[in-house]
Amino acid sequence: MPIKKRSFTPSSNQEAILPSLPAEIDQETTESKQGSTRIRMRHVLILGGLAAFAPLSTDMYLPSLPAVSHDLGATMSLAQITLTACILGLAFGQIIIGPLSDAWGRRRPLLLGIALYVLMSLLCLVAPTITILAVLRFVQGFAGAAGIVIALAIARDLYADSALARCISLLMTVNFLAPIIAPTLGAQLLTFTSWRGIFVALALLGGLAFLASAFGIGETLEPSRRQKSGISATWQAVCALLTNPRFMGYALSSSFAFAAAMVYISVSPFVLENIYGLSPQIYGLVFGLNALGLAGMSQVNARLVKRRPPQKLLARGVMVLALVGLALLGILLAGIGLVGVLPLLFVFVANLGLIVPNATALALAATDARTAGSASGLLGMVQFTVGAVLASLVGLIGTATAIPMGPPLPCSVSLR
Repeated sequence: MPIKKRSFTPSSNQEAILPSLPAEIDQETTESKQGSTRIRMRHVLILGGLAAFAPLSTDMYLPSLPAVSHDLGATMSLAQITLTACILGLAFGQIIIGPLSDAWGRRRPLLLGIALYVLMSLLCLVAPTITILAVLRFVQGFAGAAGIVIALAIARDLYADSALARCISLLMTVNFLAPIIAPTLGAQLLTFTSWRGIFVALALLGGLAFLASAFGIGETLEPSRRQKSGISATWQAVCALLTNPRFMGYALSSSFAFAAAMVYISVSPFVLENIYGLSPQIYGLVFGLNALGLAGMSQVNARLVKRRPPQKLLARGVMVLALVGLALLGILLAGIGLVGVLPLLFVFVANLGLIVPNATALALAATDARTAGSASGLLGMVQFTVGAVLASLVGLIGTATAIPMGPPLPCSVSLR
């Protein structure tokens, strides 16, 4: 039966002034309802770029933490709070923006969020104190959360079942390339500009993301599929998700793995640069190499999920993560040094490419498609909140030794 294309008129003046929707979007959404297994590379590239707001906002900034501490006259612990503030903004932004996208559609919250992200990046450029920078970083993260949460919601709108798992694995491959580029780019920017120049780069990248989203992908949540009761219904959906054991099990599985990653991200620049003596440029290369393993494993997972249940792949990934974390703790206690630390960090980071895509796809698949934004927002909030809290606790212990980095890494669970 031929598929009829439909069009609809924007429901508000705000929607009317946004760029027009691509003509084929209604057909693509209809195909997804019929169980389409075809993954469009355009979706992967745009959604992967949107989901990359988190690593771009954090990882590009990492090599400059010591410079921020020196320039603004703050301790390293206070400088690290600017990173934590961004992560918390990413967490709370998702739980607010996700439900909004269920009621208003994906397009308007996405474009408004990206525009606010660009503005906050420019304001961070002129921040005079560490306190103001931390506040601006929180709002920047809050706005950037629109890209993360709505990217996953759009994937849930368009795909289902194994196609959804493959789509998330592929877009996370694109997403995971950001940590390869971001620290290296941030470190290289520091060779001819100050840490403030990094926020200029983030503003430019946000502008590119706005254009790609405006003209590359349209509205995937038709008015007939939105929450008719508005925001109140979406918040009821969030409460229902909190009591959904399957959703919460997979959400916690990904969250504890994500927390271990946040500990690595927030502590590694101090450990590898201050304790082991790596330069910011070498640290960026090491960080990028680990991220390359992560992207590679995510690509492998996209192939494996065609033949093996994602539940089994997730369980094996969690087991490997726990073993590597325990081994790393032993290496740190024994004082073996970089020759033992770096290989284990590579295996640890790469293994996240097996855990996060499967846990995310399974969590989203356990929910109603009408509440994909709420599910994505709650999943992201749990991930970033657990990660930010654990990273802050490790930071408070101190960065004079690498030992605090070891114990949190085995913190990972798998509930099936």
